[in-house]
Amino acid sequence: MSTLTQPILLAPLAALSIKIDSENPDHHLWNNHGTWWIHYTVHQSDYTKRRVRVSLETRNLREARSRRNSILTHLETEGVKTF
Repeated sequence: MSTLTQPILLAPLAALSIKIDSENPDHHLWNNHGTWWIHYTVHQSDYTKRRVRVSLETRNLREARSRRNSILTHLETEGVKTF
């Protein structure tokens, strides 16, 4: 008996929406009472969107930028998982 396998193409669960503003090095960052946070939007496969906000747990802007860059790079590389 032969088994026929075909690749299944799945639609992405979600798409990350990141806009890079070269004139604003703090894009996607905001300071909430001294602590830096990252915020970005995820467009989900059901045509809804979800705003994500995560504390970067630092008061240092340089460290916040570095953590933001790491998070966004990870999301672009690994993809966005939705719940």
